[in-house]
Amino acid sequence: MRDQLRDFIQFMVVEKGLAANTIQSYERDLNAYINYMDKVEQITSFDSVKRFHILQFFSHLKEQGKSAKTIARHTSSIRSFHQFMIRERRTEHDPTQHLETPKLEQKLPKVLNIEEVESLLEAPDLSKSSGYRDRAMLEVLYATGIRVSELIGLNLDDIHLEMGFVRCIGKGNKERIIPIGKSASDMLNIYIHQARNQLRSSSEQALFLNQHGRRLTRQGFWKILKGLAKKAKIEKELTPHTLRHSFATHLLENGADLRAVQEMLGHADISTTQIYTHVSTTRLREVYTKFHPRA
Repeated sequence: MRDQLRDFIQFMVVEKGLAANTIQSYERDLNAYINYMDKVEQITSFDSVKRFHILQFFSHLKEQGKSAKTIARHTSSIRSFHQFMIRERRTEHDPTQHLETPKLEQKLPKVLNIEEVESLLEAPDLSKSSGYRDRAMLEVLYATGIRVSELIGLNLDDIHLEMGFVRCIGKGNKERIIPIGKSASDMLNIYIHQARNQLRSSSEQALFLNQHGRRLTRQGFWKILKGLAKKAKIEKELTPHTLRHSFATHLLENGADLRAVQEMLGHADISTTQIYTHVSTTRLREVYTKFHPRA
């Protein structure tokens, strides 16, 4: 069973070109699935797996306190794996047929208002070179809506200040060209030509460096963000995606075209982008309820 999993992961890397985080997620989900089938159900061949066994595995996940979102992700991973097995003629049996994905409660993303964004952007200490780096990262995130994984993956030659755009490689190895405004361009210009060289930079092509002159990690960024949010006295729950959510919501609130926002965010399906219209509508309703005399 492990051999088939290795082949599947190799297929996802080579043929699909998925991001490292996505690959790790597939591998983690399927390892848990195989472990359960082996140790609990005592199944050593995927030909013996029935739909009932998969449903038992989901019950096992629920007993462990896993959320509906996590179980839905496992469902997707297991379905993709068994479909791969069918396509590769490793088996003629697909136990995921007629397997329903758990219904998810749609949670609206947390966003910052304009004042909170401004407070966060002002939080980095510009008396230090790392402060210019932190300010540049926040400006780029809010100016472009790119994911944190895309931000830390940027190289120097992905930034085109004179032409006013940034090039990033997103999910599925797809390239996006996204415009950046003057504030982000100005801060990037200072960081690249002045502050970056003070971060022990050698021949590293990464745009954003840590104190050792190496590419900043996702964990490193998350630690920086939490510190800056505390300094800015932002009480809302902040995640690495919060500025991305705020970027999309503020654009739509100010009349941006939904398709354009979809393109900038790199969403394959516009239905994913439409959640931000619900955020805007919810905010409008709150304002109406608070200020209209007959609400």
